[in-house]
Amino acid sequence: MFMAEQDILQQAFEFLREHNEGVLATVSDGRPCLRAFQVMKIDDHTLFFATAPQKEVYRQLKANPNIEFMVLHGKVSVRCSGTACFDLDEETCRWIYDNNPVLPRLYSAFDKLVYFRIPVERLEYYDLRPTPPVVLHIDLATKDTSIGFRGERFMES
Repeated sequence: MFMAEQDILQQAFEFLREHNEGVLATVSDGRPCLRAFQVMKIDDHTLFFATAPQKEVYRQLKANPNIEFMVLHGKVSVRCSGTACFDLDEETCRWIYDNNPVLPRLYSAFDKLVYFRIPVERLEYYDLRPTPPVVLHIDLATKDTSIGFRGERFMES
């Protein structure tokens, strides 16, 4: 990964820290399911979330842990793909519960929720502000990067 791509990767995670509400995509019976979700914590290239064990999203994640999360703000979007992992330690779960004002309003204790993380495997950064737009695909496992389609005017011959 080149320095410019590393800068964009850091920029993407900073964007997620600043704009932590987005759309979480799961799969149920081969069909996509979308819902609003909030990132509770970001550590390095890992996103942390909480949900209730009674919710459909929890059942979907247990059946198929492949997931995407996308945040859009203005003309910038970041899309992350990975596999949901339900292996958080109690200290991290308590921190998430204690540091998100919504959770204590809705749940009486941290252990009423299930917590999961998504180690980001692939990330797409899309910025429509400049011309040409910035569209960068990053595979965090292999460190491979590629420029996405930026419009017919900017196609290479």
